[in-house]
Amino acid sequence: MQNRRNFLKQASLMLAGGLVAPQLLSSCGGKSGQAAATASESSKYIGLQLYSLRDLVKEEGIQKVLETAAKMGYKNLETASYDNGKIYGLAPAEFKKMVNDLGMKCTSAHLGQAFTKEKEAEVMSWWDQAIDAHNELGVKYMVQPWMPVNDKTTLDDLKMYCDYFNTVGYKTAAASIAFGYHNHDFEFRKIDDQLIYDYLLDNVSPNHVFFEMDVYWVMMGGGDPVAYLKNRPSQFKAIHIKDEKEIGASGKMDFKPIFDQMYANNVKDWYVEVEQYTNNDPVARLLHYRVASFFMFAYLEYSFNRVDFASSMICFQSLAKFSISGYSKSAPASNKT
Repeated sequence: MQNRRNFLKQASLMLAGGLVAPQLLSSCGGKSGQAAATASESSKYIGLQLYSLRDLVKEEGIQKVLETAAKMGYKNLETASYDNGKIYGLAPAEFKKMVNDLGMKCTSAHLGQAFTKEKEAEVMSWWDQAIDAHNELGVKYMVQPWMPVNDKTTLDDLKMYCDYFNTVGYKTAAASIAFGYHNHDFEFRKIDDQLIYDYLLDNVSPNHVFFEMDVYWVMMGGGDPVAYLKNRPSQFKAIHIKDEKEIGASGKMDFKPIFDQMYANNVKDWYVEVEQYTNNDPVARLLHYRVASFFMFAYLEYSFNRVDFASSMICFQSLAKFSISGYSKSAPASNKT
């Protein structure tokens, strides 16, 4: 008898042997069509952090990169290029139209400023302009993806940053945008026996600062992504799904319990990100992430009894015949070699 482990194994084999495009799910009919429809509904939340395609942005321009992302099936984008009121060098309204015309939307943005008491007025003025720009862009989230930490950093410095983040969070809330912080691995060092990440979680205003967990960096820092999600469900509104290169290849990440807990927490905003490319090919890596994430969500639909096992398997078996070559015809090839 097939069980959940075999189901997940089947999905993994299909990833290895033949990636499939989400739009092909329409080929599943009857009860399997219900499985496809439910999984497809969940897959719409899979977003892309545009930092993943940073080299292509430089080489081919943002328009072609957005076209590539759209053809891969991504619907939600998280930006990583803001400067002086512009997004990727464009006015917010112009960039928004470019994204919307391709059937996507910007839901989040990475940006930020270092803070000192001496430069408080200057920094807050910077945020005022940034909030106006991203309000026009229509994002739900504005996320600072770093903070300065070194061997001389004290708990007083961390408290200053918590207060700073709270102030920015009050400002973004006035524009109906949530403000968040994205971690790396350095937040899992200790200062005076206090784990930096825990200190930040404990000392920001939870009503005005959320956390976007990068599960890979939590793991690399020695933390447990699942435990954080389980113990502090209200503080994590968005997630970065990432591995060293392609998802699952390192053997270091156990994504199933992470997705299980995300699903239990009703986390609906998450973004895949690639920091290193196999064979210098970010497009192939992101296609792999897109489909791997899709399969994981389909598995969860089965696990939580939203569709029955037999219907799910019929759908997956009907999809197995589609190969990556068939889908790649619709996506532009990378110039990388």
